[in-house]
Amino acid sequence: MIDMSTSYAGPTASMYLADLGADVVKVERPRTGDDARWWSPPSVDGASAWFASANRNKRSVAVDLRSGDGIAVLHRLLAGADVLVENLNPSKLAPLGLTPDDVRARHPRLVYCAMSGLGLTGPDAALPGYDLVAQARSGLMSVTGPAGGSPQRVSTALSDIVTGMAAALAVTAAVVRQRATGQGDLVDVSLLDSDLALLAPRVAAYLAGEPEPAPSGGTDSVLAVYQPFPTADRDIVIAIGNDVIWRRFCAAVGLTALADDDRLRDNAGRRAHRGELIAAITGVLARRPAAEWLAVLGDAGVPASLVQGLAEVTADPQVVARGAILPVPGFDGVLNGVRSPFRLASIPEPRNERFPELGEHTVEVLRQAGFDAGAIDGLLASGAVAAPAPTAGRRVS
Repeated sequence: MIDMSTSYAGPTASMYLADLGADVVKVERPRTGDDARWWSPPSVDGASAWFASANRNKRSVAVDLRSGDGIAVLHRLLAGADVLVENLNPSKLAPLGLTPDDVRARHPRLVYCAMSGLGLTGPDAALPGYDLVAQARSGLMSVTGPAGGSPQRVSTALSDIVTGMAAALAVTAAVVRQRATGQGDLVDVSLLDSDLALLAPRVAAYLAGEPEPAPSGGTDSVLAVYQPFPTADRDIVIAIGNDVIWRRFCAAVGLTALADDDRLRDNAGRRAHRGELIAAITGVLARRPAAEWLAVLGDAGVPASLVQGLAEVTADPQVVARGAILPVPGFDGVLNGVRSPFRLASIPEPRNERFPELGEHTVEVLRQAGFDAGAIDGLLASGAVAAPAPTAGRRVS
């Protein structure tokens, strides 16, 4: 597959597909490459941690798409590819002859995955899109933050990562159909649509008559109790998802009077009396440290957890046992990524090849595409493609 995307959503999609075995050729601008190559600090030996986290298991080809020869190289690569992933602003595709209609007419078997901020259709399709904008426009920020406070962004590239997952899922389905029919497809995935999907239960509840939600801290709009609580030393979360767990919880923490209170027998009652309920629970939990409460709640079968920082998360025995942290080869454990959120029995060990240097595989890929040595030399000389930049000081495995 050919990956023309930059930044984070598109590279995440192609990385997940590469993790599953796809041969991903990353087409980048000569000299500068993917924007995320320069997102630092932090960086290790000049390598951006952000870029490394979304670009393992790929090969890089540097192609100047502003030149006719560069466009010709791209189409030569597309002729032998199953999938194209791109995230150029839709308004910039036409001058390059790379709109979905243009490309699919020339390569009808190709699965064309267009990733954008707001989608390929609609009055605002040409607007640029970023994670922050998508979180704001989708309503996600309107329900995030402390109760009574101002809306906040979820503090990670949530829109990009979820859009990458959605794109990888849709591309996989399209390739299955491609194998059966010989026909390509157009996959249209946007940050806005992905964030709306994350908000599906909140949208459904609002349209069904619930008041418009506002930031509520760690509490849940539907379930009570489902939130963080302070203990004697640090915060934990408790997730009471049904009436059986509610009764277990009350027995475990010594609040049997609450379990016997007919007003609180179901979730609707607990929601109606949330303030009173939370005050009683908070008073009890503040008497003992978190570790003791987690042991008590674990024995009672009540879902609970510490609110962990990343120092704890990366050393969490479950995270370690699952092999979720992937050291980038060649960086002595200083630079790491996160394993894809799926495990396949057919892939017992994760594919984990170091991210490519800019243009590292230009000559190799062009040779595989049928260009002879003379043609490759000519393309390099003209600047239509570029060979790797010097890697002095950079550790390469």
